[in-house]
Amino acid sequence: MKLNIIKITALMLLMGLGFAKQGFSQAKKPTLMVVPSDVWCNTHGFMTTYDNQGTKEKVPDYKRAFQESTDLIAVIAKINGLMAKRGFPLKNMESVIKSLAAESAEDAMLTSKGGSAVAESPVDKLKKVAKADIIIQLTWDVIATGPKKSVRYILQGLDSYTDKQIATAEGTGNPSFAAETAVLLEEAVVDKMDNFSASLQTYFDDLFANGREITIRIKKFDSWSGDLEKEYGGKELSEVIDDWMKANTLKGRFSTTDATENMMFFEQVRIPLYDAAGNAIDARGFARKLQKFLNSPPYSITNKLMTRGLGQATIVLGDK
Repeated sequence: MKLNIIKITALMLLMGLGFAKQGFSQAKKPTLMVVPSDVWCNTHGFMTTYDNQGTKEKVPDYKRAFQESTDLIAVIAKINGLMAKRGFPLKNMESVIKSLAAESAEDAMLTSKGGSAVAESPVDKLKKVAKADIIIQLTWDVIATGPKKSVRYILQGLDSYTDKQIATAEGTGNPSFAAETAVLLEEAVVDKMDNFSASLQTYFDDLFANGREITIRIKKFDSWSGDLEKEYGGKELSEVIDDWMKANTLKGRFSTTDATENMMFFEQVRIPLYDAAGNAIDARGFARKLQKFLNSPPYSITNKLMTRGLGQATIVLGDK
């Protein structure tokens, strides 16, 4: 009888471990996109300029880099393969760039009818089209030692909504007779990928539990006669917006960094990763709810929603 109890207990433990393993393997994983770093693009001459409200800024020219560098295609394919083996869903950057080119009708900046504008860089637009949770930024160069070569590399995992660095791996591979850069890179990074992947997953698990971080700005057009101190039912508009944020953020988490009669700035705004249909929620999707709320009675405030990348949204009150 005692032996049977021990056998049953052992079986239950094994079943429990099985369920735990099954649950772990089925855990939601972040979507990744591997991109060459600004440093690599600049070193190899793949840069372009864009007009940021009158100021010329240099940004990577990813489209030309993919058209002209076979090494880039091979190296990104190799990192994609290493991450895919670890179960991470991937967005192929070359395909995303083609999708972005197909949407060329979209302006380089979003401009209101009243003349206000929010500049959005080509990199921000790339992130919006890709909608990847994490960007893996890759820098590498090849070092020759006689007939042998090795690769020195840096891998950085960046939250595509906040640009915060969440994981890193770097090093130099052993000298090898291999001729292909992608093979040299694989030899250099393969022993670091498990720890790197684990860091990405740990960060994503925290986002899943506590929400994704975005920023929200509230501004007003000069032409609008109202401001954030205008009262509705005994509450100033700034209080109304603050209450809405408390009710709609995940676990009521956000920080009011600044607030005046003309503007409000919310940072560390935590929003759910997915809606009820399983679609990813970004700053635009979250802010659109606030936009509609302010546009409805009793407030009935005409407003303009503008975004930058995936993680920043601005609502400008009083015009479109």
